[in-house]
Amino acid sequence: MSDDTVEPLSPTDPPPPARHNWRPLLVRLHFYAGVLVGPFLIVAAVTGALYALAPSIERVVYRDLLAVEARPAIPLDEQVRSARAGHPDLSVTAVRPAADGGETTRVSFADPSLPEDHSRTVFVDPGSGRVLGEQVTWLGYLPISTWLDGLHRHLNLGEPGRIYSEIAASWLWVVALGGTALWVSKAVRDRRRGRQGRIVRVDRSSTGRSRTMNWHGATGIWLLCGLLFLSATGITWSTYAGAHVTDIRSALHWQRPQVDTESSDPHAGHHGMADGAGSATDDGAFDYSGVVAAAAAHGVAAPIEITMPTEPGQAATVTEIDAPYRMTTNAAAVTPGDLSVPSVIDYWRDYSTIAKLADWGIRAHMGFLFGLLNQLLLLAVALGLLTVIVRGYRMWWQRRPTRGSAWALGRPPVRGGLRAVHPAAAGAVVIGALAVGWFLPLLGATLAGFVVIDLALGLRKRRAVRNCDA
Repeated sequence: MSDDTVEPLSPTDPPPPARHNWRPLLVRLHFYAGVLVGPFLIVAAVTGALYALAPSIERVVYRDLLAVEARPAIPLDEQVRSARAGHPDLSVTAVRPAADGGETTRVSFADPSLPEDHSRTVFVDPGSGRVLGEQVTWLGYLPISTWLDGLHRHLNLGEPGRIYSEIAASWLWVVALGGTALWVSKAVRDRRRGRQGRIVRVDRSSTGRSRTMNWHGATGIWLLCGLLFLSATGITWSTYAGAHVTDIRSALHWQRPQVDTESSDPHAGHHGMADGAGSATDDGAFDYSGVVAAAAAHGVAAPIEITMPTEPGQAATVTEIDAPYRMTTNAAAVTPGDLSVPSVIDYWRDYSTIAKLADWGIRAHMGFLFGLLNQLLLLAVALGLLTVIVRGYRMWWQRRPTRGSAWALGRPPVRGGLRAVHPAAAGAVVIGALAVGWFLPLLGATLAGFVVIDLALGLRKRRAVRNCDA
């Protein structure tokens, strides 16, 4: 960063930046956002890296439950009966048949002793029907993924903890785009001055703070697309900004389509009585194999999950679940009694373009869409972001005064950035900030906090100057 963007050491006010120059404003925004939001981004990057490794960790930790010797499977109904034998008083809520001979079948039960959205899941060897064990799962996720997911989303603190992840997602795109603009503009200025302006490569001949900035800028360019992707997909399921996204998608009919489970069979769901916590169907009379076959005939392919009806008169739902390189989530409602299919969701036909993009984005953000490659890319972006943040703080440290206190902080960028642009442009910036702050409420709140802090520091400095003059 050039000297004209750094506040001088003297207590006097710095000269105002050149008119119609955007750089001082971008520098100050990037600096304060990086310094103050950096800790949130560090936590998000560390927890995101851990979450990216969750599938691989689970395959090792739960290998006795997830993997078996490949051999011909016995009928699915017999596998479910084996699982039910250990929990005759609980109702089956969902079944995930083994997709191939080397995987296990999962049978989930509604257990009133567990928290909401948690199930007791039994793992069955599809070749022998032998029960291998059980785990408490959350929406189908095993305990390690559940814990790491909670750590990444809300630090396992519940809804209040989601504030941290929303702040990180809301500011990430601002920091990334601002840093890109500064880095590219620096390269352009260097080339105009006859020097080699590097954008994606590091100048290895540089030293000190210049070398740190080279690594900071070049790495940020390489990570830009990944950072923007993580920011956008993270915002979609945040609490406050996510609500605005949901409202827009609803108004424009971009929501994810839902299968209609209301059955045309008057006897559907009356094979048993609903217990208020599990299935409305008598699990022993449910034709699991028939339901799977009926859904398969309408394009719902393994791996799948069967969700049992919860109310009398409802159909069971068969839905494709995540698998590497699977782009679809087809679904079908199947009537338990006559195995008719009253409703089908065809992914390519029924999903809007925006709904597809949102679905793919979320699954890629979670590391599911492209399997191990997806997880390694997420890990690389998270680790790369950590290095960028650490180098950003290092640049701040390297800019500290070399005389005086050993614990002095680096000088902040020069003030007056907004006054340096054309008044019309400054007005547009303010209006744009208000609009973005409305759509991303936590970005707006923290930006307002930055402005208040900046104004307070400016007033304090001016008072110090007046006292010195007096």
